[in-house]
Parts: sequence; C-alpha cells; structure tokens
Amino acid sequence: MLRVDRLSVAYGSFKALDDVSLEVARRGTLHGVIGPNGAGKSTLMDAITGRRRPTGGRVHVDGQDVTHRSVGWRRRHGMSRSFQRTSIFPDLRVGEQLELVASQLNEPNLNGIVDTLQLGAVYDERADGIAYGDQRRVDIALALVGRPRLMLLDEPAAGLSTAETVSLFEHLATLVCEREVTAVVVEHDVDAVFRFCDSITALDQGCLLASGTPAEVRADPRVIAAYLGTAA
Repeated sequence: MLRVDRLSVAYGSFKALDDVSLEVARRGTLHGVIGPNGAGKSTLMDAITGRRRPTGGRVHVDGQDVTHRSVGWRRRHGMSRSFQRTSIFPDLRVGEQLELVASQLNEPNLNGIVDTLQLGAVYDERADGIAYGDQRRVDIALALVGRPRLMLLDEPAAGLSTAETVSLFEHLATLVCEREVTAVVVEHDVDAVFRFCDSITALDQGCLLASGTPAEVRADPRVIAAYLGTAA
C-alpha cells in the first residue's frame, strides 16, 4: 500500500532524512513511527504527503509513484494528513465542517465516522467550545472523510491524557479495520504505539533504526540503545 524507497531530505549539508525505506504492504494496517525528538519523523510525513520535496528517493502509494505529485493531487487521490496542531475550523460547528468536507469529497458514510469517533454529542457545538480531546477526534474525522486509502497522522494524541490516548487509538484501530484504510501514525506515546500498531518503524537522527512487528522493534538493540532505554 505504501512503499518508501531510500527517501532523503537535505538542507544544505544537513540531512533531516537520510536514505529511509519502509513498506506497509496491506490495507487496514496501523503503522507506527517512533523516535526521539529530531529523529526526522515529521520530515518523513511531510515528504510522503508532498509538503516537503525529497532530495532523493521515491514514494509509491498503491503501486503508483507519487514522489512529485502535489499535496492537492494526493488528497484527491486518496491520501490524507493530520498535523501535530489541531487543524479544524474553530468558528464552525463540528457538523458544519464535517458536512462541508464530506460534500466536497463525496463521502458516502459520514454518520459512520461520527458514530465510531463518538462525535454525536458535540456535532452541533462550535469547534472552539468543545474539549481538546474532542477536537483531536474531529481532526481525525476530517482526515477520514472521502475514504482515503492512506492516512498519515502526526502525533494525534498530543496533549491528551493516558486514558484519552488509549480511547483515541481504540477508535483508530476500529476505523482502520472497518474502512480498510492504511494509517501511518507518528506518536510519542510509545506504550500506545506498541499496544495498537500492527507494525512499527523507528528513526534516529534522520536514519532508519528498525522496522517490523512491535515485538521485533522492541527487541532491536539499536532501538533500545537510542530510544527505549535499557529497561526495555
């Protein structure tokens, strides 16, 4: 579903991303990306989604080379993205903005998204007046509208409590399975990533450390040394 081949992003002599490859083979997969601050996680997401032009390597989605396609083209052809900062319309009611985007992207089952993410209780509320955890779920709902094949989420649980993070990942796992969407999630909450993700990629200083199942990545000595610590 997603194949990243030797992707690099450089700023002069500094390589924010250096020859990183990863593959998520099937639909309905939740793939986590972990690493310490400065590891290149957000740069990887930007390069995959077209917000950052790579200086080397290729990005393939569903067998198609999209390396030089625009952000808009990728969204129209099944790739969506959410950001570290919630990117919703604060002055609009939750339902208004979901319905607006759904009408533009021909979403056939908006009610299903609302129900699974438990947004019915805030549907008629202004987005700037609802709890932060609800705002994060609205952000994910907007990314899901239009039935994307590939969804990239940059720290969806940022600012949430442990209980809210678990609830959010439970919703994500359900949606990924039900809608057969492949989701790549950058997240600092390592416990949530190892608990809910089907596969994981670990980065450090722009380089690939390991990629595989949660058990394989957790046991990798390079990941333990760079990120998880000796207690892992």
